[in-house]
Amino acid sequence: MMRVIRVLFLGVLAVALITVAMANRGPLSVRLLPAEVSRLVGFDWEITLPTFVVLFAAGVIGLALGFLWEWLREHKHRARAASERKERQRLEQEFSKTGSSSASQDEVIEILEGR
Repeated sequence: MMRVIRVLFLGVLAVALITVAMANRGPLSVRLLPAEVSRLVGFDWEITLPTFVVLFAAGVIGLALGFLWEWLREHKHRARAASERKERQRLEQEFSKTGSSSASQDEVIEILEGR
């Protein structure tokens, strides 16, 4: 069922993206700096692309920045989880060491009480 939903969602998304691309095929000039600033600096960079390329690139860049922002924001939670995982492993090792030695001590006490 989930596979059908996923394929259906991807199909609808593909149709929507193709429709947007077909509707926005006209050229769009993208400049690095405004004209006045580029004359002042002496550097002018401009590229002409189809509009849908600019739209899709903006979407991809926005998603990447959002993922990066969330990854940085959640760093403290991942760091705390890692330290708790290390502490749990240390305690498990300590317990396994004390658990085996107490079992041997219990056997010794049982032998001594049995006399």
